[in-house]
Amino acid sequence: MSDPVLEATQRRLSEQRFHDEQAAERAASFRAGRADLRFEDAAFLDHETWIRPAFEMLGNLRGKCVLDYGCGHGMAAITLARAGATVTAFDLSPGYVQEAEERSLANGVTVHGLVADGESLPFADATFDAVWGNAILHHLDWSIAGPELYRVLKPGGVAVFCEPWGGNPLLRFARRFLPYPGKDRTPDERPLQPSDIPPMRQIFPDLHVRGFQLFGMLRRVWPNRTFARTLDGIDRRLLTAMPFLENRCRYVVLTLTKS
Repeated sequence: MSDPVLEATQRRLSEQRFHDEQAAERAASFRAGRADLRFEDAAFLDHETWIRPAFEMLGNLRGKCVLDYGCGHGMAAITLARAGATVTAFDLSPGYVQEAEERSLANGVTVHGLVADGESLPFADATFDAVWGNAILHHLDWSIAGPELYRVLKPGGVAVFCEPWGGNPLLRFARRFLPYPGKDRTPDERPLQPSDIPPMRQIFPDLHVRGFQLFGMLRRVWPNRTFARTLDGIDRRLLTAMPFLENRCRYVVLTLTKS
């Protein structure tokens, strides 16, 4: 008989190893001068089509306490701090927390980083005005992580998550079988599915979902800037006219408000 606690522990350790290895590779590139910890906000906000619109859903951040939930390389945390927020950034990977802290020093802002698990947050109730996360919820058990997220948000607080979406059968096939740049992922992760949304709404009834990159996902096959802009223009028109097509998009932005 399987042991759910043991399986969860093994999953977390596997995730931690995977991301520590990625962080170590990035650290080596910084030491060798192949990459720079410093960056302009636009380099982060515009590196994918959903990032800037998702950031706008957080509202005015000046003077707010904000949590970067699964901070990874820390670029979001620095962008949040530059917007005037008091930022706490956590990740399961010690390597990525270290990178986020080094990046904050290099960019002249303050970010409090710590190693933590999204399914057991080390924060008091109602600590944060807003929460940001990018490609993190689909790694977690929502039945555990959801109540924790709700607990640490202040009443009226908003959480915004950008997540890979599994509503397109052709994209599911490509993710499983076809090679393309940036495909690295952990063994246990899977994109969010339409069936994941109802359990989320049980905890956050005020939940909104918006899809991004319908035809735009083809940029992964041919990363040409003009081609990408053309695809994005097609997507804007199609998704405005036929919002039901958002279920076939590559990514979704989830906005969850603690009523």
